[in-house]
This record gives sequence, structure tokens and C-alpha cells, in this order.
Amino acid sequence: MDLQSIRREYLSGSLTREHLQSDPVDQFGLWLEQAIKMELADPTAMVLATVGADGQPGQRVVLLKGFDEHGFVFFTNYDSRKSRDIAANSHVSLHFPWYPIERQVLVCGVAEKVSDEESTAYFQSRPRESQLGAWASPQSRPLASRSVMMQQFDTIKEKFADQDIPRPEFWGGFRVRPSRIEFWQGGANRLHDRFQYARQADGHWQVDRLAP
Repeated sequence: MDLQSIRREYLSGSLTREHLQSDPVDQFGLWLEQAIKMELADPTAMVLATVGADGQPGQRVVLLKGFDEHGFVFFTNYDSRKSRDIAANSHVSLHFPWYPIERQVLVCGVAEKVSDEESTAYFQSRPRESQLGAWASPQSRPLASRSVMMQQFDTIKEKFADQDIPRPEFWGGFRVRPSRIEFWQGGANRLHDRFQYARQADGHWQVDRLAP
């Protein structure tokens, strides 16, 4: 298998300082809206990178469920590996790999739990089967077989058959408060356009073009 010969040029667009929004959250919203309109598969999917107490980095794909000037929100099991990593080291990064349109966004910041009210509100908006799944899955823990998990799912389903499903205390959201956001646009000859927003001590964003 010859991997060295696999390559392509990035020719779909360019990015200039004049085209950037002054606020990176506004710029992200613009790009996300364009990704959705172009019908990219899973445009809200992002790679969450964490570092555990043992110093080992880990990555996994999660779904963005909200964003504003305060940060980027996702939800998960608080007993999962990602949550344990965050408890040990709250510095994380998010990566949006919009390869079909030759764009990437990288967010670096600190993760913190959202309020119980916010977690409950989102949990109640989820499909009932997803609510049951949150109860049934001991996320990141060893599992004897899939059938064991499905038996637990059926048990939980029967338990809550005639009532609303409450949010588990072990399930909720994180908000990543960004300190740095980078926008990457593919360019010809590997001369890509990269712009980094870095939050300053006074809360303002400094924008720099980075070498590709």
C-alpha cells in the first residue's frame, strides 16, 4: 500500500483577514451555518481531546449542542473516561474536521460542568430512547457483552414505562470556555490560510495569521 502518493490540492477557497468577523464565535457561527447549508455529514461533530491523570492524551467524537460567547457545550456521562480526564485536567481542545469544504476549526480552552438546570433541560429534549440509553450504558467501563447492556436497557425501559424519565445524576453537560480559536482554510501548494484568535487578559481577542 503506497500511502505517500495519496495527495490532493486544496482549491475550494481562501481566507483573508478582511473576511474574518471581529469575534471568533461569530466567525464560527458563520462557518457552521455554511457547513449545514452545504449538507455536510454531521457538521456538529467535533473531536474532543483530553489528557488524563496519567498524562495519556485521548480523543473521541462528540456532538456540539450549543455555543455562544461563553463557550461550546456538549453532553456526556460524568463517569466516562472523558469526564474523568477533565476532572484531572480541565484543559481540552475541540476539532471540527470539515474536510469536504477544506476547512477546520480548532478550539482550545477549559471545560467546566454546566448547571444542573441546563443539563436537565437538554436531557428532557432528547428522544426517549436516548434518555433510556443514558441510564443503561456504564460508559467507558468494561462490558461483558452487548446483550448485557441490552438487558439493562430493557430493565430501565420497564422501570420508567409509565412515567417521564429523570436525568441521571451521573449525566450532564460540559462547557468549553475558549482561550484560543483557530480557523483553517485549505490552500494550493500546501500554503493554507490559518488565523488564530487568542483571548487577551482584558477579554479582547488578538487575531494573527499563522504560517501553514
